[in-house]
This record gives sequence, structure tokens and C-alpha cells, in this order.
Amino acid sequence: MPIDPGGSRFAFHVERAQPGEDLLGVGADLTPATLLAAYRAGAFPMGLGRGGRPPIGWWSPDPRGILPIGSVRVSRSLRRARGRFEVSVDRAFAQVVAGCADPGRDGRWITAPISRAYEELHRLGWAHSVEVWREGRLAGGLYGIAIGGLFAGESMFHRETDASKVALVHLGELLRADADPRRLLDVQWLTPHLATLGAIAVPRADYLGLLGEALSAPLPAPWV
Repeated sequence: MPIDPGGSRFAFHVERAQPGEDLLGVGADLTPATLLAAYRAGAFPMGLGRGGRPPIGWWSPDPRGILPIGSVRVSRSLRRARGRFEVSVDRAFAQVVAGCADPGRDGRWITAPISRAYEELHRLGWAHSVEVWREGRLAGGLYGIAIGGLFAGESMFHRETDASKVALVHLGELLRADADPRRLLDVQWLTPHLATLGAIAVPRADYLGLLGEALSAPLPAPWV
């Protein structure tokens, strides 16, 4: 079971945000307690500077991207692609974060302090990765935070075509394994890439309702 880091000295009041306003505030810290408080409230961190540098912004998109657990789309080509890869969970968390933080990627925002913060959450049992391998080499993956029935996806990457999609499909299967309808897969912002897999955008008020239900659900079996 995850280790409780205690309470944070910061509070996040997402319900007070103006409709359509994604940025909630600036500052705070990246301690495990603060990060978990943010996710439980419906927020997450991302630096406002170039390449994700400080100051730290706290975000709650309106609308919010989610991937309904039972609605993940697996095309025929993606189904074939899955056969080329091996998938694991929590085998190479730091490598996945490093892949997502690659400075050569467009839109890079994961800095060294962000990487260290999530690696500490992984050590405490809150952050998890899905790795996709081909012939012993890391081909792609994703990482995020699991709290109860919530999985808050943070980032994904690929070095081979379809590897990140394979990771996301595998994650969806893990989350629906026990058929608990309260589970929630949060993808932050809806992108065209995620939309091809069945992701949708919902108003923030609806997301907060889904979040409350998800937090009341138990952890998926792989992380208990």
C-alpha cells in the first residue's frame, strides 16, 4: 500500500475557479503531500517558464480530458501492433519519466525538480508507470498518479510507432479489470492523439463529481 506523507500546508480550491480558466495559482511546493492534495482536489502542476521552468503553475483545465474506462478504442492496426511489444508495470519508472522529459520533444515541460518529485511519489507507492518494450529496449510508456480509483496520467512518450498507444490501452485494461464504474482515467487536456483512443472533454464541474466518486473506490489490484 502507498505510504501516507502526511498533510500539506497548501490547500487547493478548484471549485472557486472561474469557468474556462485553466490556471488556478502559482507557487507552493512539490512535496509528496502537496502533490497528493492537488490531485485529490482536481489540480496538477506544470511550470510556467520555458520548458516547464519555474514558477510552478497549478492547473485544472475546463473542460477536462478524460478517457472513459470502457470506451478505449483499439483499431485493427493497433491490435496488430500490440503483438510486437511486451508490456510491464513499474519496472522502469525513472526511465519512463526520462523518456517523457527528453529535451528533444516538442512541448517539453518536465524539469529535473518535477522528475525528482514524481520519483519520490513512486518510491512512496503513489506514482506508477507502464512500460512498452521491444527486443529488450524501452519503446515507449506513460506515468501518472494512482489515488483510489483515480489514475491521473501525467505524460507519455514513444520511440517506436504506436508504443505510447499500447501503454495507454494496457492501462485502461488494468483499470477496468474489476469492473468498478467509479474508476477515472484523467488525461488533463483532450488532444487529437488521445481523441483517437476514445478520450473526451467534460466540464470541470462534471470532472469534480467524477473525481469524488473515483477517490472513494479502492486501488486497482496491481498497486495494492
